[in-house]
This record gives sequence, structure tokens and C-alpha cells, in this order.
Amino acid sequence: MAKPPLSMKPTGWFQVAWSEEIGIGDVHTMKYFDQEMVAWRADSGQLTVMNAYCEHLGAHLGYGGTVVGEVLQCPFHGWQWSQQGRNVCIPYQDRPNRGRRIRTYPVVERNESVYIWHDIEGRAPFFEAPDIFEDFGDGRRKADYYPQQRLFRQGLELHPQYVLENGVDFAHFKYVHNTPIVPIFTRHDFDEPVSYVDFTITFEGDDQQSIEDVRSGVEAINGGLGVAVTRSWGMVDNRTISAITPVDERTSDVRFMVYIGRVPGRDDERAQAKARMFGEEVIRQFAQDVHIWAHQRYSDPPALANAEYEGFTAIRNWAKKFYPDGKGGTAAELNSSGKAQQ
Repeated sequence: MAKPPLSMKPTGWFQVAWSEEIGIGDVHTMKYFDQEMVAWRADSGQLTVMNAYCEHLGAHLGYGGTVVGEVLQCPFHGWQWSQQGRNVCIPYQDRPNRGRRIRTYPVVERNESVYIWHDIEGRAPFFEAPDIFEDFGDGRRKADYYPQQRLFRQGLELHPQYVLENGVDFAHFKYVHNTPIVPIFTRHDFDEPVSYVDFTITFEGDDQQSIEDVRSGVEAINGGLGVAVTRSWGMVDNRTISAITPVDERTSDVRFMVYIGRVPGRDDERAQAKARMFGEEVIRQFAQDVHIWAHQRYSDPPALANAEYEGFTAIRNWAKKFYPDGKGGTAAELNSSGKAQQ
């Protein structure tokens, strides 16, 4: 497939694991942003994500490295590294090497997920990763929903921005997901690093109905390019999390999670089975998009229909703030001559 013209090293929060994958004392290997990494959980429960290679002689800490209390010990010579990436012990010498440090990443655990902050300029986080329950402010909690259902696809040739742009692409709902009518967007707020997109949509009925008759929709919160959460209203109560994380200069890992709401007084096996089926349907629809993204060539500048200008221009201009290397493409809107506006 075509290599994305956008930088594969954007700034923001990105999912690198699920929390349950890394228990006390575990060392978890992974590769993201062209870096071999390890995540390890100390005896206290504190999670650390750092680059994988020991600064001594380059052993990979994910292959034989062990958690010793609150530090990670190299399998090669027993050098111990702290949660800040500093050498704190050389077992055959009376003092550590204070001049070398392994790069560590700011990390938060939220939405049953592990997120790291990535920034090629080394800046501290300047926005929060969205929370699937807290950020919608409606009082709903994890206990009000059935267990999280998941999709995980690795090494796909796509970029996180493809997925975010899907959130303003009203026309695809009818042709990819077979909605009876094209949805109407009621909010585009791209003023801050955390943006908001709301739209009215239905998956039921036929194309004879009017959008004014629809009493259901979706609210989306985008935490930069890496993590987006949604809440549905007026339909089966569901919330979703999409998390796209670059692996190298061509590929990304895709994670998608769904929560289906419990109905008070109707929590029997039949209700659970229906919820499971509905969650599987939500995942199936997301997988339809993934199939397209994984074979897509990023069009820049795109040939837009008139009604698409506002949404695509807004989201592409917003996305530029996450590319400190300047490789963030152009604005989406075209002028009457068909050329990208400067």
C-alpha cells in the first residue's frame, strides 16, 4: 500500500497495551514509533514504559529482564534501572553509573488501557487522554456496562489521522455502514488539542424518513490523534474507544473497544447475550472501516464535495498541531480552481 505522507511520529497519547496484560512483576515487550520498548509493573503496582535496551552493553530488557521490587534488572549483567530510567545499581561496583539513562515515557492507565505520551521534542503532556466515562459527565460508570469487547489488528498500513477523519466523513455512513439516511453533524469543535464532534444518526428505518425525525446520535471526544471515545444516545446504550498507534514509518496497530450498557432489572443471560451480539455488531462496523483504511492512499489535497469542505478543513487544520516536524499535510479545503488554499 501507499506509505502515508503524514509523519508517523505525531505528538499525543497512544495506547500500547491493555492494563491486564501487565501484571505485578511482568515485563511486556512491544515496538512503537520505531522504538523497541518494554512496559513493566513494580511490586507497588506502578507501571513504567521505557525504551528496551540496557545502556550498559545493549541487552534487550524484555528478554530475560526481571522486576526486583521497584526496579528492572538487566538479564546480562544485573544492572538495575529505576522507574525514571536511571541506573541505581551495578552489583559488582559500589556505585551506579549516573551518567546514562534509558528513555522513559509519561504513562497513564485509563479505559482499561495503557497510554504513553509521545513527543519527538520531549515536551511534557499538554492535554489529558479522554476517559470513556468521566468526560461525558452523565454519571455513568463502568459498573453500568457489560465487560469491554475488543478488536485488535496489528501492523496495518494506515495512519491515526485516517481514523480521526472518519469522524467528520458524513457520507461514508450510508455507503459503508448502510445507514438509511446521511447523518447531520451538529458540532465541530477543534479549538483545543481535545476536540469534539457530535452528529445525529440512525441505523434503523428507511430512506423515506427525514433527519428531523431522527432521535439518536453520537458524541465523540478526540484526545489528539491517538485516542477517541464516543457515547451513543437514543439507541442501544454503547460507548466506544478507538486507539491507533504508529509502529514504524509505514504501519500502525489498531485497537477498538466497546461497552454495552446494562438495562436495570434485565440483567439475565438473555440480556447478556443480546448485549454481546450488539457489541459484536459495533465491532463489525468498525472493521468495515479498518478494511478501507488499510488499503487507502491518503489524498492530499483531496477532491472534496462542497458539503465536505467545512469538516475536513477543520479536522486537517486541527491535526497539524500534533506534527512538530511539520509533516502534517495541507489544509483540506480547495478553492474554485481546484488547488489547495494556502
